[in-house]
Amino acid sequence: MTVDDTGSGAGADGRVDPPLDRGDDAHAADTGEDPLALRLEQLILGAERRYTPFQAARSAGVSMELASRFWRAMGFADIGQAKALTEADVLALRRLAGLVEAGLLSEAMAVQVARSTGQTTARLAEWQMDSFLEGLTEPPEPGMTRTEVTYPIVELLLPELEEFLVYVWRRQLAASAGRVVQSADDEEMVDRRLAVGFADLVGFTRLTRRMEEEELGELVEAFETTAADLVAARGGRLIKTLGDEVLYAADDAGVAADIALRLVETLSNDETMPELRVGMAFGTVTTRMGDVFGTTVNLASRLTSIAPRDAVLVDSAFAEELIRTGEAPASEAEAAEAAASAEKEGEEPPVYRYALQPMWQRPVRGLGVVEPWLLTRRDERP
Repeated sequence: MTVDDTGSGAGADGRVDPPLDRGDDAHAADTGEDPLALRLEQLILGAERRYTPFQAARSAGVSMELASRFWRAMGFADIGQAKALTEADVLALRRLAGLVEAGLLSEAMAVQVARSTGQTTARLAEWQMDSFLEGLTEPPEPGMTRTEVTYPIVELLLPELEEFLVYVWRRQLAASAGRVVQSADDEEMVDRRLAVGFADLVGFTRLTRRMEEEELGELVEAFETTAADLVAARGGRLIKTLGDEVLYAADDAGVAADIALRLVETLSNDETMPELRVGMAFGTVTTRMGDVFGTTVNLASRLTSIAPRDAVLVDSAFAEELIRTGEAPASEAEAAEAAASAEKEGEEPPVYRYALQPMWQRPVRGLGVVEPWLLTRRDERP
């Protein structure tokens, strides 16, 4: 093998080794870590290990206590005083602390920023390594390790994935900022009136006992992908997925209703999918770190648990909102009366997208007595 002045070389078999760093080998020998794993880390981080946590905090001008809060919020494990941090870690601490010093963020808000970013990117990184890179790094030749194949793949993909991540983040941030600007008042920025929906696969627990793990994983992925695509395409926001359940929200009750019915219609036409049930509620919702909380969310969840198979239940506030906006009539009698009146006046009759059928009132644990309504499309009245 020939080695160029960068430390990388190609052998007669055409294989390219990661750059050699004698310091990495020595450090690996001291710590018992895999030298190739260390080189892969250095490639991804773009810098070598230089600082202990104490040194990094001191270089950033941040107390060790605050630095530890930031690191734990980002999801980083405690490492004692091992020399494992880079210049980028110092810069990140300096930036967060600078935002606090400038009065742009409170210390508590800075910790929330670190936590939300860490939780979101941790899940993304796990998915990329488990699902994406794993499929690309199958050793093409006997005797090659996965790490040897992973290094050149990561080297090629890293800048492209980084650019794509920033692009998507900016797009999502622009959309979120637009929603905030359109809010009626300052309170609505945090406590907003939203339509919230839960979509739940029926009989999922039984499926887990009958299906192989790989089949179950494929089913969950197909469900989550279908739900995410439908929610996004119709103008809703996917809040989170919970395996057999998805939670989404929309500013408009009509949009949320369309999403729910399309989910049921789509999955009912797929023989590989279990039946679906959806529960929705409309009202004040508290948003925190991309998640939603409050009585409205709890009510939507409870309605899901009592919804019939391949059906959508909504609460009375949701039904009232559809009636108020002219998306649904208060009753079929009202719809017939409105159509007759329009015909008499030579006008076009009102067009309703949805039909609502009141169901029996029932007690719901923790929420008292609720009156659910069965939601259907106007041309699919029960």
